[in-house]
Amino acid sequence: MRRKTVEPVSLASNGYVILHASAIKSILPDSNFPEINDEARLVEVKGRLLALDLGTKRVGVAVSDELQLTAHPLAPLGRTNWKKLLRQISDLRHSFDAQGVVIGLPLNLDGSEGDAAQEARRIARNLSLSLSVPVHLQDERLTSHAAEASLREAGVRGDELTARLDSEAAALILRDFIAQQDRQL
Repeated sequence: MRRKTVEPVSLASNGYVILHASAIKSILPDSNFPEINDEARLVEVKGRLLALDLGTKRVGVAVSDELQLTAHPLAPLGRTNWKKLLRQISDLRHSFDAQGVVIGLPLNLDGSEGDAAQEARRIARNLSLSLSVPVHLQDERLTSHAAEASLREAGVRGDELTARLDSEAAALILRDFIAQQDRQL
């Protein structure tokens, strides 16, 4: 099986320029970009973004505003079969007119990838083939812990904490992605 080659610079279907990690490293060899195995990074991402925190039972969901100043958690999706999940994500993308999707990449604390990270990459690859917008991966280490601490500090407990946790983590993933994009520009 032949592996698809990735061009260092490409044009997304929405007209945005995509600069891949390999191109960034060749232009700025001393840059300190996180390693996500040549995943594409948009030089400029405009419009709303949809973020997903993939759990085993639920998928946390968050959306940004059009200027990417804020990220708001939405109701989580139940983790079911692929077709239903894809339909739900596609419906959300269309209803919010999201111009990109950000998926949390659950790296181990040492930066290595386990089974959950491989699953996130597989889902990201499948979504990129199924949706008409760019799909990005964002390091999500410790976002669930930070989201839980934030919710507990706000007085959220019990079942409500469980119900809100995944989407709150998705909002943190989205905020991290937006902040990283701001630093890259």
